[in-house]
Amino acid sequence: MRINVLQHTPNEGPGMIEDWANTHGFDLYVYHPYQFGHLPSAAQTDMLVILGGPMSPNDDLPWISQERQLIKELLTQNKPLFGVCFGAQQITKTLGYPVTKAPAKEVGWAPVYRQTTTVRGIPLKANVLHWHEEMFEIPAHAELLFSSDWVRNQGFVLNHRVIGLQFHLEPRRNNVREMMVNDYPYLIGSVIHQTAQEIVDYPIPRQNRQMLFQLLDYINS
Repeated sequence: MRINVLQHTPNEGPGMIEDWANTHGFDLYVYHPYQFGHLPSAAQTDMLVILGGPMSPNDDLPWISQERQLIKELLTQNKPLFGVCFGAQQITKTLGYPVTKAPAKEVGWAPVYRQTTTVRGIPLKANVLHWHEEMFEIPAHAELLFSSDWVRNQGFVLNHRVIGLQFHLEPRRNNVREMMVNDYPYLIGSVIHQTAQEIVDYPIPRQNRQMLFQLLDYINS
């Protein structure tokens, strides 16, 4: 299986999604449309991962619109889609739903709470990495998957083939360090009130890797 990953900033890569792909023996290709302007075709894609980034789906950039065209084709073909932060927002925007300012800016480690048992084995509560100030709406026929203390719409699952998360499960320890040293000014205004050092020092919960793998397995089953 060929997994195409759309990466939108140097410091937010696939992380443990790559581990999942390697575990299954899948081929993983990483595209950087914000820099090179290239995207895979739907025919080249067995599964699409759309990662986070500092931009908004509301920005008027040609590659953002081109991404949504690819997402639309893959939705029509019922191929697996996994969106993280900006990536999840891109999916909902493609489906015709707005992306708006969230009730609170969340940057740092804080809990999310499971809202459905559709994906089996997901814990009731998980401490995850947040890095956002916008949010998506839950599409029609999708289920609310996670909520946090400040932002209700933290995740959704649609048609057994699409999952979008507003937060991050994928970063390894070094990925968190990379995000922090390059984007630490983004902490200003966060309701979580953690310092850069506190975020870097926070031990990544082992269950986050398990959750990520379960979610990815679900949309590929």
